[in-house]
Amino acid sequence: MSSPLPPVTPDAGTLDAFERDGDAVVRDAITPELCDRLLTAAEILLASDITRGRDQEGDGKDGFRGCLNLDRAFLPLLANAAVLPTVVQLLSPNVHLLSARLIALPSGPSRTIRIPGRHGWHHDMYGVTADLGSPHTPRLAIKAAHYLTPVTPDRGLTMFLPGSHRLTEEPVVPVCAIDPPGAVTPDITGTDAVLFENRTWHTGGINLSCQPRIALMLQYGYRWLHPVDGPATELRADPALTPIDQQLLGLPDRHPDGFLAKGSGSAPIRSSWWQSGPWTSTTTCPFGCDEITSAPARIGRRCQGHRCQLLSSPPSLRPAAGVQSADEMHHQSVSPLP
Repeated sequence: MSSPLPPVTPDAGTLDAFERDGDAVVRDAITPELCDRLLTAAEILLASDITRGRDQEGDGKDGFRGCLNLDRAFLPLLANAAVLPTVVQLLSPNVHLLSARLIALPSGPSRTIRIPGRHGWHHDMYGVTADLGSPHTPRLAIKAAHYLTPVTPDRGLTMFLPGSHRLTEEPVVPVCAIDPPGAVTPDITGTDAVLFENRTWHTGGINLSCQPRIALMLQYGYRWLHPVDGPATELRADPALTPIDQQLLGLPDRHPDGFLAKGSGSAPIRSSWWQSGPWTSTTTCPFGCDEITSAPARIGRRCQGHRCQLLSSPPSLRPAAGVQSADEMHHQSVSPLP
């Protein structure tokens, strides 16, 4: 079951990198022993004939959505004390799990899965961008990616375009290429986790290892967002779950008698360790201005002189002239938690 370990203080360098790039690495997010157990459970599931939540794609990918509902061996990742505090710091305590996806990326010759006409670069929550437009899409969710198979340069790890969470249109991939300029593959080990937000452009690398690349990706978002996975009704009935587990799996804003209790569904994180936890450090703004910010923070909050991030961004990553970015709207309309 999920570990009741105390939360790990979010690393200031990780937070700064996430604000700057839209992705960041959490070092030693899981133990090697846990990684082995997760890989064993994943391989058993992938070898099964289970169709519930099965997600097979035309490019040869296999996997499952809602994998926590299929094997409780994955539950230690749900409220991982090494990862969740950073997610909460970057969003707020008012979060739950949107999806838990198991992905097996096949191995194949170069350019058989990704080709210039189908390069695969995308960002998550496409429906939000389609409805609101990229300039007005805020940070809504963060994924934590865990790579369970051995991490090697030829394994096809997820690639990212740093700073692309501030783009107002799709990044340009040169003719006859499959990656935009500046794309990177994180330098990680098998016990690290990669965090990235819904606006960050990314794609699966090309796996040439002759073995599948198996990953687990858990996406956390605000509780007012509808989960991608089906409801974890059976799982939530497990008495061994912690209150934080219950919140992440969809705790409603209700009293035991059914009456409305506004905000009670986020009480486990907010009251158990958010208000009394290790959130009091102060750091300078990661985008170069002199203003000091202090935790707790909310919805990607930076300094109130938030335009520093726009002025220090490369021109290609700045919002179009006259267009108000989603981060600017946040600073004008969102106040920090009490």
